Amino acid sequence: MTRRLSVSVLLLLALLGAGLWAAPRVVDWEAWRGRLADIASARLGRPVALEGPIALVLLPNPRVEAGAVAVGDAGDGVTVRARAMRLRLDLAALLALRLEPREIVLVGGEIRLPWPPGALPSFRPPPWLTVLDARLEDCRVLVGGLELEKVDARLVTGGATEALVAEGSFAWRGQAVRFSGQLGRAGADGIAPLDLGLAVGGATLSARGVLLPAGGYEGRLEAAGPDLSALVPAPAVPFRATTSRFTAAADLLAADDLSLDLGGQPARGAVTLRLDPAPRLDITLNAGRLDLDAWVAALRAALGRDGAAERTVPVSVDLSAEATSLAGVPLRRLRGGAFLQGERLTLSDVSAVLPGETTVELAGATAGARLEAALQFVGNDLRSTLEALGLPLAGTDPARLRSGEGRFRLALQEGEAAFSDLVATVDGARVTGAGVLRSGPRPSVGLGLVFDRLDLDGLLPADASEWPALAARAAAGVDLNLRLAAERVSWRGVAAGRAALDAATEAGRLALRRLAFRLGEVDVVASGNAALGQTPRLSDVNVELNGADGAALRALLPAGAAELLPLDGQPVALRLSGGGPPEALALRAEGEMGDLRAEASGTLDVAAPQRPRVSGATLTARHPGAPRLLAPLLGGAAEAWFGQGSFALIASSLNADARAVGAENFDLVAGEMRLRGTGVTVALDGPRPRITGRLAAERLPLPALAGRNDRPLELRRLAALDAEVALEAARVEAPGLPVLEGVSAAVNLSAGTLRLDNFQARLGGGTLRGGLTVEGAAEPPRVALDAALAGAAIAGPVFGGVPLDLVAGKADGRAELAASGHGPAAMLATLGGALAFSVRGGILTGYDLGAVQAAAVLPDLAEAEAALRRALEGGATDFERLEGTARFLDGRATLEGVSFSTESGAVATATGAVDAVGREGAALDLRIAARPIAEAPEVGLRIAGPAAEPRRLPELAPFLRWRAER
Repeated sequence: MTRRLSVSVLLLLALLGAGLWAAPRVVDWEAWRGRLADIASARLGRPVALEGPIALVLLPNPRVEAGAVAVGDAGDGVTVRARAMRLRLDLAALLALRLEPREIVLVGGEIRLPWPPGALPSFRPPPWLTVLDARLEDCRVLVGGLELEKVDARLVTGGATEALVAEGSFAWRGQAVRFSGQLGRAGADGIAPLDLGLAVGGATLSARGVLLPAGGYEGRLEAAGPDLSALVPAPAVPFRATTSRFTAAADLLAADDLSLDLGGQPARGAVTLRLDPAPRLDITLNAGRLDLDAWVAALRAALGRDGAAERTVPVSVDLSAEATSLAGVPLRRLRGGAFLQGERLTLSDVSAVLPGETTVELAGATAGARLEAALQFVGNDLRSTLEALGLPLAGTDPARLRSGEGRFRLALQEGEAAFSDLVATVDGARVTGAGVLRSGPRPSVGLGLVFDRLDLDGLLPADASEWPALAARAAAGVDLNLRLAAERVSWRGVAAGRAALDAATEAGRLALRRLAFRLGEVDVVASGNAALGQTPRLSDVNVELNGADGAALRALLPAGAAELLPLDGQPVALRLSGGGPPEALALRAEGEMGDLRAEASGTLDVAAPQRPRVSGATLTARHPGAPRLLAPLLGGAAEAWFGQGSFALIASSLNADARAVGAENFDLVAGEMRLRGTGVTVALDGPRPRITGRLAAERLPLPALAGRNDRPLELRRLAALDAEVALEAARVEAPGLPVLEGVSAAVNLSAGTLRLDNFQARLGGGTLRGGLTVEGAAEPPRVALDAALAGAAIAGPVFGGVPLDLVAGKADGRAELAASGHGPAAMLATLGGALAFSVRGGILTGYDLGAVQAAAVLPDLAEAEAALRRALEGGATDFERLEGTARFLDGRATLEGVSFSTESGAVATATGAVDAVGREGAALDLRIAARPIAEAPEVGLRIAGPAAEPRRLPELAPFLRWRAER
């Protein structure tokens, strides 16, 4: 019985439960739609429309479910639309056939709250709200322009005297935010306590204060967390913030006088959230030290969030820091503002002091991922600033790169930094242009700069041999693209105009597209390519030189070599081409200088940049007029020396470096001169070029003696070079002088002094030995001769056919002579020394000693006198020996011990002097005396006057008186 009763009760309960579950679902509730909407409207205090289906569920809790719910505006601008609404009903009231909701749930709703609201008191619990549990599920709340996603919240109130408690979560800036709040009931004074709390990303924010009767909120604010970036676009550092005054109004939330701790660094600041007319967050931060790199990274990250920028509240950050750094560069006195709105970041009034006390000011904004800014700088120690920025300045002059100021536009985007519109002054020089830096596995730098003047002294190593290594280091880890131009460039005393450089390096290769500049009247253009790896190689090397006057090229030549080339006033042209490895660079050159044409080819070794060397080269040079070519070097003597004719030089096995040029063999034709050189070297590393080697000439012409004119001999030109040459000549000719054959001598030229040592030659079948010294650099110049002659045959007039001359004989002699002066006349006037001579078996014209001897013994005195006068008028003497000495002093030669004798035993003596410096030319004052009869007085002849036409004055009176007495 009991068992049957239990089963019956269970069955009854099951039927009752099934009925309670199924019955509401089969009942048509459309008749209740209006009633339910009125109840919801009365409870919420605003119109409610139930647009979707309605259902009543009794189990497990009685509730009404309605779809597509719309809550209208009650005059405060608040509207709600929800996918569904659930009303949990009071069971007791439901049994009494009353609908009393105890919980309202909005699912999938969109709640729009106007901002600013009509009045803050509307935030207080409405008078109709007694005991209620309200919830939001998966809703979206729009407050003005602020959007909160995925809102899940619960609002609980227990009655008229209890507080309103709200808690829940929402999504903001991609993060889940937990919130809680407790609003107390307002007192008699209308003040209601309100406590708020937020938690996001481990950070917490709490506010304790009151709602004021007139509207607004006032209290205290505290915030702390492990990551500041969870709240604002800032570095991910732990933080703590407190403020004694936090206020909120309909249009503004402000936290003034914030005390901050950012990653262990104290700071002061303020935060303001403006809500009207549009949301905006303003942050002011003043710190002693600040990690600027982290702040920049945070701003870039905020800009880089996909789609987040459009939903982010605009943020303004005003930063101030006494010390910070950016990309490793220390900064002082940083000031500036940043405004982040959507995808645009605006920087304004940014200023800082860089190392070297360089002040920088910046203002700009982003366009997408690109930052464009205007930048100005000024400083008196740019060198320290550039070193701090990482530029390698080792090896440059510490006095360079000091003062400077300028402005430019800067553009930054992913992997690229570019500047444009540069206008600056550095060390007094104006520079304009643009440039770009691209990062990556191999960074690249492009520069286009224009200078009004560019002084390379102190910027480039003084030794040009260091330049290749410098270029290799510059191209080792970065690609360069350079386009530089300068109106004037100077380096080591050389000034060039209209200079331009267009070059690039890429992956270890150098491309010199164009290097051009102008030296005086000469344009220089160069181009070429180079591989800068472990096995460097040059290719397509081209150098061209053209100009109407090559004088300016002297500055590029070694000091001594510049004097060897007559560049002044001469049009010049040079074409150089080649390629190959640095140790064997094959080059070919063609050049012109006036009428001089030259071609050369050879191998250049630049593997050791400090000592480049040319080897195995050939050279051919030609000029139609040797005197014109050599006149700048030898002066007016060139034509008299070489005569008319062309110039040709053919040299083989040429070797050259910065210190010397040498040729194993060369052939030189200059006018009438034919010269061959062997092992000739021109050293260029001294104060003057120095020539060494052996020279051999078939025919070596010499310039004519200048005679008595006063024109300077230009012996100072001997100081243009030094020489130590072994000279040989088959034949040496000079106008007015006998021909020398088989000439050999050691030619030494040093510091303007020419010395012929070990001179030896054949003269008239005899031998001439001695030496000559010409001190061209002395003041005045000096010449000294020390020579000896042996066995020379006299085959013609020795003194040029003067009335008294030697025309035949075998001569020996020795001369020790010296003179000084700038011209021939001055040297004749200072001539001094001695000339000892001896002639055998010769003929003396102008005096007949045999006739004097015969006339003296004629029996008739009258006949004897007449015959003596005829003998003294001229004729010739065949003498057996003539000897004596002539001593020179100030150009006057005095005869000493001069005598000549015939085979018959007749002897005559000569005394007197020869003056070489007379106004009308050489003058004679000689007396020849003979004693034809042993006991008789001498028969004399005085010869006086100009050497060309002297007067003959016979001295016969003593001899005739002696004859008359006999």
